[in-house]
Amino acid sequence: MRFTRREFGKFAVSILPAAGILASDLAASPAKVNSTVRGVRVGMNVPYNFNPAERDMDPDEVLSDCVKLDVGTIELRSQPVEVFLNAPKVPAGPRRGTQETSEQKALRDAARDELRKFRVGLSMDKVKPFRLKYEDAGVMIAVVKFDNMEELSDDEVDYSFNLAKALGAQALSCEMAMPLAQRLAPFAEKHRMRVGFHGHLQGTPAAFEQAMSYGTYNCANLDIGHFLVGNKTSPVPFLKEQHDRITHIHVKDRKYDGATVPFGQGDVPIVEILHLIRDNKWPIPAIIEYEYPVPAGSDRMAELAKCMEYCRKALAS
Repeated sequence: MRFTRREFGKFAVSILPAAGILASDLAASPAKVNSTVRGVRVGMNVPYNFNPAERDMDPDEVLSDCVKLDVGTIELRSQPVEVFLNAPKVPAGPRRGTQETSEQKALRDAARDELRKFRVGLSMDKVKPFRLKYEDAGVMIAVVKFDNMEELSDDEVDYSFNLAKALGAQALSCEMAMPLAQRLAPFAEKHRMRVGFHGHLQGTPAAFEQAMSYGTYNCANLDIGHFLVGNKTSPVPFLKEQHDRITHIHVKDRKYDGATVPFGQGDVPIVEILHLIRDNKWPIPAIIEYEYPVPAGSDRMAELAKCMEYCRKALAS
C-alpha cells in the first residue's frame, strides 16, 4: 500500500496548523508524549534531525523539540549526553585543504587525552538524571549513536556500551567498517548489547552479512533509503530475511536516481515496510532520518511533523 501524492498533500497541509500549536500546547501539557502506533515505535534521529551541523546541541533543547513533535522514541547521539556531563571538549580538526600546525595538534592531543580520562573515570550514576528527565517526558532512548568509534581506546569502547546501557538503550549504533565490526564483536558479547552498523550506500546485503558474521550481537541499522539507492532494489526482502538482526531502521524516501524527497514522493516502500514491522510484531524502532530539502515557505519542524504524521497514518491504516 502506498499513498498518492494527492492523499499525502491533503494530510500534510492539514497538520501544518498543528505543527505551530505543538510548541505552546504540548510544552505546557503534563501528559507524556507517545509515538508508538499499533505497536511500532516511531521516532527520530536526534539531534541530527533538528540540526545536522550541531551535534553538541543542548540536551534540554533536544528534549523540547521531541516533545513539540510528540516523539517518544529516539536514536540519540552521544554528544548531547556529554554536554550534560560537562565532558572536556576537543578542538575541531583542521578544515579540508588546510594543515594542522604542531601546536594545534599538541593541543588537540592533550584535550583528547583529557576526554579519555574523563570517560574512563565517569560514574554512570551521573547519567541517571539525564535518562530520568527524558523518560519523565515520555521520551525513550532506544539507540545511542557514537561517532568515530574506530578512534576510541578499548576502555572508551567499554565506556560507550556502559553509557548506552545507563541511558536505557537497547542498542548502540555506529558507522560500518569491517575492522571496526570485527573489533566491536567481543565488546558487544561482553556487554550483551547489540550494535547496529549503518552502511550508508555501501550497505549491501553481503556487507551486512559479513559484519554480522563476526558476532551474534553485531546487527544492522537498516537505512531503507540508502539501501534502495545503493542496491537499486527494495529493502523489503532483506528486512524479511534479517529482521531478527536489525536494531532499527532509518526511514526516509528516495528515488532510484538518488534524489531524497518528501515521504510518499519517492520509490522507497515506506508503508509496506511499516506494515511488515507492525503485522509481524517485530521489535524494530522506525527512526525517521530527515534529509530532503526544506520546501520554500516551510521550515524544518513543520517538515518533521509531516514525516511523523505520514508514519502515523501509514501504521493506523
